[in-house]
Amino acid sequence: MSLDILLGLQWGDEGKGKIVDVISPKYDVVARFQGGPNAGHTLEFNGIKHVLHQIPSGIFHPEIKNIIGNGVVLDALIFRKEIEALAKFDIDFTKNLYIAKKAQLIIPTHRLLDLASEKKKGVGKIGSTLKGISPAYQDKIGRQGLRVGDILDKNFKDKYNTLLTVHKAELSFYGFDWANDMQTIVDFKKYDFDFAKIEADFFEAIEFLKTFNLVDAEYLINDEIKKGKTVLAEGAQGALLDIDFGSYPFVTSSNTTASGACSGLGVAPSQVKDVYGIFKAYCTRVGSGPFPTELEDADGAKMREIGKEFGSTTGRPRRCGWLDLPILKYSAMLNGVTQLLMMKGDVLNEFDEIKVCTHYKLESGFTTDRVPYDIVTQKIEPIYKTFKGWKCDLGQCSTIEDLPQELKNYLKFIELEMRVPVTVVSIGPDRTQTLMKENILVD
Repeated sequence: MSLDILLGLQWGDEGKGKIVDVISPKYDVVARFQGGPNAGHTLEFNGIKHVLHQIPSGIFHPEIKNIIGNGVVLDALIFRKEIEALAKFDIDFTKNLYIAKKAQLIIPTHRLLDLASEKKKGVGKIGSTLKGISPAYQDKIGRQGLRVGDILDKNFKDKYNTLLTVHKAELSFYGFDWANDMQTIVDFKKYDFDFAKIEADFFEAIEFLKTFNLVDAEYLINDEIKKGKTVLAEGAQGALLDIDFGSYPFVTSSNTTASGACSGLGVAPSQVKDVYGIFKAYCTRVGSGPFPTELEDADGAKMREIGKEFGSTTGRPRRCGWLDLPILKYSAMLNGVTQLLMMKGDVLNEFDEIKVCTHYKLESGFTTDRVPYDIVTQKIEPIYKTFKGWKCDLGQCSTIEDLPQELKNYLKFIELEMRVPVTVVSIGPDRTQTLMKENILVD
């Protein structure tokens, strides 16, 4: 009986989807506990790349139950497209995919509100994926949102129209004239936003959604745990995007930390066994917000090119920089991380020297290894430790012990600083390019 949590320790895009796919055969249940279609979990096997946005990454394993938890905001339109894209794999969704009735729904006007809000912020915009995530979570907190279970109500369309009326009033706040002007505040044509068509497609997608297993997921997951089944809770984004503890206000709208797994699935903290913290061998970030070790030079461009660092959801180029230990320690502390999983070690193969930020020098001249409250406006100077690069192809390595000594030194330094073992090293995008110590496996 156990529930393990797998989440990102940086600003997202750490490689969570691949690891869930690799280790999920050791679990009976894989459950997404927060986020929505703003997440993009990339999996690659048999030379084919797959990107999942809302569906748990254990979906390619027919024997595993996959749960979309109550902490998720679900876009029925994107969900339908995801399912259609998986049709070629002959997955029986009636047997291995379950959707929480208490998950919130994203409706078409959530996207309009997202666009309008970002436009109003101007240069101070968050860098939203414009999927309607924030407005959907705002409706949840405001106790006016629609939930998946509502689509089974014969009065669902009335509930929808009530929320639509609220959204029209909110859009008018941004200067948007619903009746006469679709261009007042946002260039909607740029986004090909034909509302009438999208609304019609939305209701078709709702009918499609009704054909799936809509369940009281909190009971399902706790019943599985009582039966002695093993559960993996899959997070989206990263700890530094957490609404409470991330680089606020440049964060997502949900709790991306381990505590969010409990509230996002309806399980007690006492059920949690291991917390797997995933990080890249360097750092990346999409959109606006602070990034102390960002490289706006040839090294940063080289990381982006080799690592193919472009958003799996938006396609935007990611900002790149050296590994940041103050950030990593902070994330590990918040999440109670028991094992570290390092991704994309192969991206640094060609670097002569590799740097790690160990401390920050603040504007006051004070040096610290802690993340300050004001990380957004305060000027922070990273202090680096330099390592010799391994300068070789890692493709021939089949175990962690096979890695070059320079990379082993890099890993050992991280383990000593973090006081947490590194149990997985990824050396490529494919399932097979994953070097793993035995203690990552479920007993």
